Amino acid sequence: MSVDHIRYDLLTQEALRSVLRRVLQDAAKNGLPGDHHFYISFNTVAPGVRLSKRLRAQYPEEMTVVLQHQFRDLTVSEQGFEVGLSFSGVSEHLVVPFDAIKRFFDPSVQFGLQFETVGATDEAGAKDAAASPEAEKPAAKPSKPASVPAAKPEPAAKAEQAADADGPPKGDGGAEVVRLDRFRKK
Repeated sequence: MSVDHIRYDLLTQEALRSVLRRVLQDAAKNGLPGDHHFYISFNTVAPGVRLSKRLRAQYPEEMTVVLQHQFRDLTVSEQGFEVGLSFSGVSEHLVVPFDAIKRFFDPSVQFGLQFETVGATDEAGAKDAAASPEAEKPAAKPSKPASVPAAKPEPAAKAEQAADADGPPKGDGGAEVVRLDRFRKK
Protein backbone atom coordinates (compact mmCIF):
# COMPACT_ATOMS: atom_id res chain seq x y z
CA MET A 1 0.00 0.00 0.00
CA SER A 2 1.35 3.44 -0.88
CA VAL A 3 1.94 6.10 1.74
CA ASP A 4 -0.40 9.10 1.81
CA HIS A 5 2.09 11.98 1.94
CA ILE A 6 -0.68 14.52 1.42
CA ARG A 7 -2.61 13.27 4.49
CA TYR A 8 -6.12 13.50 3.10
CA ASP A 9 -7.47 12.24 6.42
CA LEU A 10 -6.11 15.28 8.25
CA LEU A 11 -7.27 17.67 5.53
CA THR A 12 -10.79 16.24 5.70
CA GLN A 13 -10.92 16.53 9.49
CA GLU A 14 -9.77 20.15 9.22
CA ALA A 15 -12.48 20.88 6.63
CA LEU A 16 -15.19 19.30 8.79
CA ARG A 17 -14.04 21.28 11.82
CA SER A 18 -14.29 24.47 9.73
CA VAL A 19 -17.98 23.62 9.12
CA LEU A 20 -18.49 23.34 12.88
CA ARG A 21 -16.53 26.57 13.46
CA ARG A 22 -18.70 28.44 10.93
CA VAL A 23 -21.97 27.14 12.42
CA LEU A 24 -20.92 28.17 15.94
CA GLN A 25 -19.71 31.58 14.72
CA ASP A 26 -23.11 32.20 13.13
CA ALA A 27 -24.88 31.09 16.31
CA ALA A 28 -22.68 33.39 18.42
CA LYS A 29 -23.40 36.34 16.14
CA ASN A 30 -27.09 35.80 15.27
CA GLY A 31 -28.43 33.21 17.71
CA LEU A 32 -29.87 29.86 16.69
CA PRO A 33 -32.27 30.09 13.74
CA GLY A 34 -35.57 28.19 13.75
CA ASP A 35 -35.51 24.90 15.63
CA HIS A 36 -31.75 24.39 15.27
CA HIS A 37 -29.90 23.25 18.37
CA PHE A 38 -26.63 21.45 18.85
CA TYR A 39 -25.37 18.42 20.73
CA ILE A 40 -21.60 18.65 21.10
CA SER A 41 -19.63 15.75 22.59
CA PHE A 42 -16.01 16.31 23.54
CA ASN A 43 -13.08 14.69 25.29
CA THR A 44 -12.86 16.31 28.74
CA VAL A 45 -9.18 15.41 29.18
CA ALA A 46 -8.00 16.76 25.81
CA PRO A 47 -5.39 19.53 25.88
CA GLY A 48 -6.96 22.97 26.24
CA VAL A 49 -10.32 21.85 27.64
CA ARG A 50 -11.26 23.94 30.67
CA LEU A 51 -14.10 23.08 33.00
CA SER A 52 -14.69 23.04 36.73
CA LYS A 53 -13.33 20.30 38.97
CA ARG A 54 -16.92 19.33 39.72
CA LEU A 55 -17.73 18.71 36.04
CA ARG A 56 -14.40 17.01 35.41
CA ALA A 57 -15.13 14.61 38.28
CA GLN A 58 -18.62 13.95 36.94
CA TYR A 59 -17.42 13.50 33.33
CA PRO A 60 -13.86 12.16 33.54
CA GLU A 61 -13.55 11.22 29.84
CA GLU A 62 -16.35 12.58 27.67
CA MET A 63 -19.18 15.06 28.00
CA THR A 64 -22.10 16.05 25.78
CA VAL A 65 -23.57 19.54 26.04
CA VAL A 66 -26.67 20.92 24.37
CA LEU A 67 -26.73 24.45 22.98
CA GLN A 68 -30.38 25.32 22.64
CA HIS A 69 -32.18 27.89 24.80
CA GLN A 70 -30.13 28.50 27.91
CA PHE A 71 -26.55 29.22 26.95
CA ARG A 72 -24.71 32.53 27.19
CA ASP A 73 -21.53 34.26 26.13
CA LEU A 74 -20.80 31.95 23.21
CA THR A 75 -17.50 33.05 21.69
CA VAL A 76 -15.73 31.26 18.88
CA SER A 77 -12.08 31.48 17.87
CA GLU A 78 -9.99 29.63 15.30
CA GLN A 79 -8.96 27.13 18.00
CA GLY A 80 -12.28 26.46 19.76
CA PHE A 81 -15.26 27.92 21.56
CA GLU A 82 -16.25 29.14 25.01
CA VAL A 83 -19.75 29.11 26.42
CA GLY A 84 -21.61 29.67 29.66
CA LEU A 85 -24.07 26.94 30.68
CA SER A 86 -25.93 25.89 33.82
CA PHE A 87 -25.62 22.39 35.24
CA SER A 88 -28.05 21.51 38.04
CA GLY A 89 -28.60 25.21 38.65
CA VAL A 90 -24.87 25.98 38.88
CA SER A 91 -23.44 28.37 36.31
CA GLU A 92 -20.31 27.09 34.54
CA HIS A 93 -17.94 28.41 31.90
CA LEU A 94 -16.54 25.85 29.43
CA VAL A 95 -13.61 26.21 27.04
CA VAL A 96 -13.52 23.55 24.33
CA PRO A 97 -10.86 23.37 21.58
CA PHE A 98 -12.14 22.09 18.23
CA ASP A 99 -9.54 19.31 18.40
CA ALA A 100 -11.29 17.94 21.52
CA ILE A 101 -14.69 17.59 19.84
CA LYS A 102 -15.73 14.04 19.01
CA ARG A 103 -19.27 14.51 17.69
CA PHE A 104 -21.60 17.31 16.59
CA PHE A 105 -25.30 16.77 15.93
CA ASP A 106 -28.17 19.09 15.00
CA PRO A 107 -31.31 16.98 15.53
CA SER A 108 -33.61 19.57 13.91
CA VAL A 109 -32.25 18.61 10.48
CA GLN A 110 -30.69 15.21 11.32
CA PHE A 111 -27.18 16.48 10.56
CA GLY A 112 -24.17 15.03 12.33
CA LEU A 113 -20.40 15.01 12.17
CA GLN A 114 -18.01 12.61 13.85
CA PHE A 115 -14.39 13.61 14.34
CA GLU A 116 -11.19 11.78 15.03
CA THR A 117 -9.55 13.20 18.11
CA VAL A 118 -6.03 14.61 17.87
CA GLY A 119 -4.32 11.49 19.24
CA ALA A 120 -6.09 9.26 16.72
CA THR A 121 -5.00 11.23 13.67
CA ASP A 122 -1.30 10.50 13.86
CA GLU A 123 0.05 7.84 11.54
CA ALA A 124 0.25 5.12 14.18
CA GLY A 125 -3.27 5.88 15.40
CA ALA A 126 -4.59 5.71 11.86
CA LYS A 127 -2.96 2.30 11.31
CA ASP A 128 -4.31 1.00 14.63
CA ALA A 129 -7.80 2.25 13.80
CA ALA A 130 -7.69 0.66 10.35
CA ALA A 131 -6.59 -2.65 11.82
CA SER A 132 -9.25 -2.71 14.55
CA PRO A 133 -12.60 -4.45 14.05
CA GLU A 134 -14.33 -1.22 15.16
CA ALA A 135 -13.05 0.55 12.03
CA GLU A 136 -14.98 -1.86 9.85
CA LYS A 137 -18.32 -1.32 11.59
CA PRO A 138 -20.54 1.37 10.11
CA ALA A 139 -21.13 4.31 12.42
CA ALA A 140 -24.43 4.41 14.26
CA LYS A 141 -27.07 6.69 12.85
CA PRO A 142 -27.77 9.79 14.95
CA SER A 143 -31.30 10.21 16.12
CA LYS A 144 -33.56 13.06 17.01
CA PRO A 145 -33.53 13.05 20.81
CA ALA A 146 -36.77 13.33 22.73
CA SER A 147 -37.06 16.71 24.42
CA VAL A 148 -33.86 17.10 26.40
CA PRO A 149 -33.50 20.14 28.67
CA ALA A 150 -31.05 22.69 27.32
CA ALA A 151 -27.45 22.49 28.46
CA LYS A 152 -27.93 19.17 30.20
CA PRO A 153 -24.80 17.07 29.84
CA GLU A 154 -25.25 13.40 29.19
CA PRO A 155 -22.75 10.61 29.45
CA ALA A 156 -21.55 9.47 26.04
CA ALA A 157 -22.74 5.90 26.51
CA LYS A 158 -26.24 7.09 27.39
CA ALA A 159 -26.35 9.37 24.32
CA GLU A 160 -25.13 6.57 22.06
CA GLN A 161 -27.68 4.11 23.49
CA ALA A 162 -30.46 6.63 22.84
CA ALA A 163 -29.21 7.09 19.29
CA ASP A 164 -29.21 3.34 18.68
CA ALA A 165 -32.59 2.71 20.32
CA ASP A 166 -34.50 5.66 18.88
CA GLY A 167 -32.67 6.09 15.57
CA PRO A 168 -34.65 6.30 12.37
CA PRO A 169 -35.08 3.02 10.54
CA LYS A 170 -32.64 2.35 7.72
CA GLY A 171 -33.71 3.75 4.39
CA ASP A 172 -35.91 6.53 5.81
CA GLY A 173 -33.63 9.32 4.58
CA GLY A 174 -32.22 10.10 8.06
CA ALA A 175 -28.69 11.43 8.41
CA GLU A 176 -25.81 9.06 8.96
CA VAL A 177 -22.52 9.90 10.63
CA VAL A 178 -19.77 8.42 8.51
CA ARG A 179 -16.32 7.67 9.86
CA LEU A 180 -13.41 8.43 7.57
CA ASP A 181 -11.98 4.99 8.30
CA ARG A 182 -14.66 3.47 6.05
CA PHE A 183 -12.96 5.08 3.04
CA ARG A 184 -9.37 4.22 3.87
CA LYS A 185 -7.64 1.37 2.09
CA LYS A 186 -7.00 -1.48 4.43
